[in-house]
Amino acid sequence: MAEEISKKQIKTLPLVSYKKIRDELKTGHIFFSSGSYLFSGIIQRLTKSAWSHVAIIYKDEELKRIMILEAEPRIGIRLIPLTKYLHDYKGKKKPYKGQIVMAKLNFTPDQKELNKAISFGLDELTRPYDNWEIVRIMTRILFRIGKKEKNRSYICSELVADAFAKAGIKFPKKDTYISPKEIWTDSRLELMYRLL
Repeated sequence: MAEEISKKQIKTLPLVSYKKIRDELKTGHIFFSSGSYLFSGIIQRLTKSAWSHVAIIYKDEELKRIMILEAEPRIGIRLIPLTKYLHDYKGKKKPYKGQIVMAKLNFTPDQKELNKAISFGLDELTRPYDNWEIVRIMTRILFRIGKKEKNRSYICSELVADAFAKAGIKFPKKDTYISPKEIWTDSRLELMYRLL
C-alpha cells in the first residue's frame, strides 16, 4: 500500500460480501483489523495507526475452510475460522466491533516458500501472546532505548513478519519493533476488500 489510512477512510471503503469473495481468498493473504475496543485503541494510539491487528489467511482447500492464523492477547497463537470475526466474535453471536480489510502481496509468492511461512505459523500454535511487548515497545518509542530480545512469544505483527520471513519476504521494522502499520505501508501490499 505504502500509504497510511485513517479509521474514517477505512469506513469509506466499499463493503464486500464475504460470500461473494470467499472463493477468491488464498493462503498468504493478509487480514487487517481496526478495532473499536480498549486494547485496540491503545495499539492504535501507540503506533499512530488505524490498524490494531494483523494476521495471515490460511485456506484449507480440502475442507474448504478460510482460517486466520493470528496471535491474540490472553490466548496466544491460534487458528480460527474467519467467520468467527464476521458473525460470532468471542462467542457472543455478534461480529467484530470494527473494520476488517483484506490485502495481498502484489506478486505471487512461490508456493513452496509460502508453505514454509504457514508451516512456521502452525508450528507456533499455542505459543503465548507477548502481553508485555506492548509495554516494551512503548518504552522504546518514548525513550528510544533498548532493543527487543528475541523470545518465543509474539504480538500479532511479529508473528506475521516472522512467518513471511520464512518465505523470504521481509517486512521492514520501525526502529526495534514491527506493528500492523509497518506491514500495511509496505509497498508490496495491495488492498483487496473491506469485509466489515
